[in-house]
Amino acid sequence: MKYDISGKNIDLTEGLKAAIYDKLGRLEKFFAEDANAQVTLSVEKERQKIEVTIPMKGHIIRAEQVSDDMYVSIDMVAEIIERQVVRYKKKIIDQNQDAAYFQDRFLEEDTEDYDEIQIIRSKRFGVKPMYPEDACVQMELLGHNFYVFRNAETDEVNVVYKRKGNTYGLIEPEF
Repeated sequence: MKYDISGKNIDLTEGLKAAIYDKLGRLEKFFAEDANAQVTLSVEKERQKIEVTIPMKGHIIRAEQVSDDMYVSIDMVAEIIERQVVRYKKKIIDQNQDAAYFQDRFLEEDTEDYDEIQIIRSKRFGVKPMYPEDACVQMELLGHNFYVFRNAETDEVNVVYKRKGNTYGLIEPEF
């Protein structure tokens, strides 16, 4: 696996690079040699953040972790990516999608021990026409992180969601 390591507001020391190669090196058993991991380290107000993105054809494996210690963040992001890869292995094999990015030995392993994605509850509800601002208020009243509604202006289904810093986002799908 190839690594593209960059930093924002942080000096990339040899110790940090060694920790990245060591912890993310455990993931090399999953990926082919030409896979590329984009690693970005940043520091904002004592928050030590690492973002790892592994682009593949039609799919992206991405994880982000924040803590008070960059080495802890590196450990946690490696565990998250490993869980993602193992969880989506069966789906990727079934769909013959991105198989070229993984090692054959990993693809041939038995996957029965790993968690399958299971939908355990589904819900139906009426989608009322309302303005995005009203949908944000309704989302807050319900205590949810997102809210699905029919936009009164466009008559299309939209989603509002809560972002960091008490801001909101709006998703307007294109068909």
